[in-house]
Amino acid sequence: MARSNLSNQNITEGVIWKQLLSFFFPILLGTFFQQMYNTVDTIIVGRAVGTQALAAVGATSALINLVSGFFMGLSTGVTVIVSQTYGARDEEGVSRAIHTGMALSLVLGVIIILIGVLGGPWVLRMTQIPESCYEDAVLYIHIYFAGSIAFMVYNMGASILRALGDSTRPTIFLIIACLVNIVMDIVCVVWFNMGIAGAAIATVLSQIVSAVLVVITMMRQPEETKLRFSELKIHGHLLWRILMIGIPGGLQFITFDLSNLLIQSSVNSFGEITIAAWTAYQKTDALSWMILNSFGIAATTFVGQNYGAQKYDRIRRSVWTCIEMNCLAVILTSGTILLLRREILGIYTTDVNVIDTGAQVMMWIIPFNVTFCAVEVFVGAMRGTGYSIVPTIANILCVCVFRIFWVWAVVSQHHTLHTLSMAYPVSWILALICFTIMYFRGNWLRKPIQAGEPIYDD
Repeated sequence: MARSNLSNQNITEGVIWKQLLSFFFPILLGTFFQQMYNTVDTIIVGRAVGTQALAAVGATSALINLVSGFFMGLSTGVTVIVSQTYGARDEEGVSRAIHTGMALSLVLGVIIILIGVLGGPWVLRMTQIPESCYEDAVLYIHIYFAGSIAFMVYNMGASILRALGDSTRPTIFLIIACLVNIVMDIVCVVWFNMGIAGAAIATVLSQIVSAVLVVITMMRQPEETKLRFSELKIHGHLLWRILMIGIPGGLQFITFDLSNLLIQSSVNSFGEITIAAWTAYQKTDALSWMILNSFGIAATTFVGQNYGAQKYDRIRRSVWTCIEMNCLAVILTSGTILLLRREILGIYTTDVNVIDTGAQVMMWIIPFNVTFCAVEVFVGAMRGTGYSIVPTIANILCVCVFRIFWVWAVVSQHHTLHTLSMAYPVSWILALICFTIMYFRGNWLRKPIQAGEPIYDD
């Protein structure tokens, strides 16, 4: 087994908060531009095509996030193994994980296409989407999911590069892809008047660009971390470990999206104005959640490498440093959004009713965003050690099951948008209590690694 040729990215030594921020900012910027794919579609469609088209795009968001989120969650298994083997200086283990992950991304991309194209229309019907929006929404998801292979290849490759300590280049590629998306949106939607189809085509083309860029970069990596098409292979033993970590990670993503799909179904029952307002709120508040998620991703990579290097005290200190920075950033961001909420909503639509409704929803939900900061970091840290099953069960109970209960027991009796909106902050507070107990009482920071031995070996 080859060792010691891997370059040290200094994640396992030095000032913790500086290193976390060096990961956080590129991840945040990358997440921002990834979110811009759908946001640009939403803005251009809402202003150039109309409220009905905006509602159609918004009604697909929960489905797209549900499918894409689960398969992106699977990729976290690769991220964890790459970061741990990299931190342990296990050259052969890193190479096997990289090639298994990239081969797996191709398979997952095909699966997403089949699920999205064949099952998408049925799911949209289940969410009670208004008939006036249905055909446009189906057209959008058919085209969107056709680009799933490129979507998975980029996200898998970007996750691997970040696990190796490179969070800058994946971000640059996303910026380039986002610019391509904006240009193609203008060309397809505004110039050629292609409506919903044009917005979806623009997104797919931009995803292809990002996938090509990340593959070229991985092929030019140093020899020990280089992607070689001739070595693309799914190693059975590694696949099992990837799935043991990744499936719970995917389920964690999906719990939020399942509950959001249920919430979206309830939102759809209030009509086009509310659907459009809810869509604009979600796109606006996405910045706060980009920050939350980016700190969680940074914690996973940071903890993964330090776990491989057997620096357990450093892991504990990094968790609290990450939580403090996360809370501060989210408070500042959420406060700014609340102060400028009407002006921001005006970017998406000129409909006063939509703006009024969106502003109300923001006041009911956004002040509670900070309650989820610690949860995101706790989960990211636990995942970095390979401890995924118990946190997933906790999230299913606190988020998915609780929101299902809330909609069934509370919203059904008090069918108002305010009652529906409160499902979010109440579930966040419940999750915070649960994960705080788990952090202090749970056996998540185990120490099974023996010095001088590989973490993962076939």
